[in-house]
Amino acid sequence: MSTKVRTILYWITTAPACLMLAGSGFSNLTRAPQVVEALAALGYPAYLPVILGTWKVLAAAAIAAPGLPRLKEWAYAGVFFAMSGAVASHVLAGDPPTKAVAPVVIVAIVLAGWWLRPENRKLSGVPAPAAA
Repeated sequence: MSTKVRTILYWITTAPACLMLAGSGFSNLTRAPQVVEALAALGYPAYLPVILGTWKVLAAAAIAAPGLPRLKEWAYAGVFFAMSGAVASHVLAGDPPTKAVAPVVIVAIVLAGWWLRPENRKLSGVPAPAAA
């Protein structure tokens, strides 16, 4: 895949991922009623949305910003853990599979962006994953 195509695909995945993270983070930070209700239904405390919202907004900013490759790695990892935790929470709570669709989609888009990121957004000295 050419560098130009890879960069275009990177931004096609990364821009929506950052927008989703920022929007979701804003909903968490403002304690939108649907967020509070959803987390309460899963048994989480009322203060959790503020923590999650803060990290989502910071992750979106870190992923979108130029440079900062180590911070980006942490942001990608944090999003993966948060979204996979959301999937696990819904599954373990006995929710219907449709409740886990949004976090699965977000983690898939974020992972695609991570894999497609340009060389200048990667941590130097770390080998890239082998293509399947």
